[in-house]
Amino acid sequence: MAGALGGTGGSGWTWRPVARDPLLARAFHSCTELRGRFYLVGGLLAGGAREPSSDMVVFDPAGGQAVRVGARGGPRRSHHDAALVGGRWLCVVGGWDGSRRLATVSALDTERGVWEAWTAAPGSCPPAGLSSHTCTHLSDRELRVAGREGGTRTQRRYGSIYTLRLDPGARTYCYKEEGYHTVSRSGHCAALLQSPGPHPGHQLLLFGGCDSAEPEVAGHWSHGKIKEEPPVAPRLMEQLARLVSSGQGSRQGPRGLRHHSCSVVGPFAVLFGGETLTKARDTICNDLYIYDTRKSPSLWFHFPCADHGLKRVGHRTCLWNDQLYLVGGFGEDGRTASPQVCILDLFI
Repeated sequence: MAGALGGTGGSGWTWRPVARDPLLARAFHSCTELRGRFYLVGGLLAGGAREPSSDMVVFDPAGGQAVRVGARGGPRRSHHDAALVGGRWLCVVGGWDGSRRLATVSALDTERGVWEAWTAAPGSCPPAGLSSHTCTHLSDRELRVAGREGGTRTQRRYGSIYTLRLDPGARTYCYKEEGYHTVSRSGHCAALLQSPGPHPGHQLLLFGGCDSAEPEVAGHWSHGKIKEEPPVAPRLMEQLARLVSSGQGSRQGPRGLRHHSCSVVGPFAVLFGGETLTKARDTICNDLYIYDTRKSPSLWFHFPCADHGLKRVGHRTCLWNDQLYLVGGFGEDGRTASPQVCILDLFI
């Protein structure tokens, strides 16, 4: 399993398999790191499956072992997103339950091993239904939700932005719609990055999920407003800096990409795979894109791949211990879920 050489001067990359287990074979799931474990929730176990899974699998990257966790009341979900709250509750937001799109919140109490269906607080103004959306941590009790509402018949022509406030003590959640909209997006990704330029701060950028190649700002915060501490990955950050130095940067990003993965590594957003809307055939991708925000304007770097075995859609990447992990997703046929876990190796 090797990625084609990208850039010049012998630079290249690969996804190196480090574990394999049928329990991990799924797509359109969530994958959240907590205390050195990856919590995989739901997803589709095969292409064409009508009902998503309700199981949860915990993967130990240090030991390479996966186990199914028998927590009662797990939500049946795919195309959802998940976020960790208070270092204890794994909150699953929205998604498809096999019959409709939801905007509800189900939370796993990781200390007790029990799922809880939290309730909407008075005054909550939830979306009509969410799938293939994004949830981004702003603070320990606040998420920013971005994506198109409703199904194909009821969806709006624009994307809505919501702030979702969570109260673990009361087991409640509250949606507030923000006063601005984005392009209609589904299957996009979101990256909370430091703002380039003379005025420090953070901005939430949306990539893909529509025909446009342009990232879109879904929120901007001045210096000190965002308290979230991203995972530290100094070695991987240095390797990414060296890799992009071997490539040719562009203002133009990937056009029409959806259901790809995205992980923030310092000033870089690392995107991989997905499905392109620009082709009628051979739509599943195996390209690596790096968005570099160290200078203004930010630049894209594209590192293609010749290995069809690396094509993925509906997968997840997860950063832990200075390494980027690839988990699940459908392969080239769009139907067969990968049971592998891989690590991104960079050759500089």
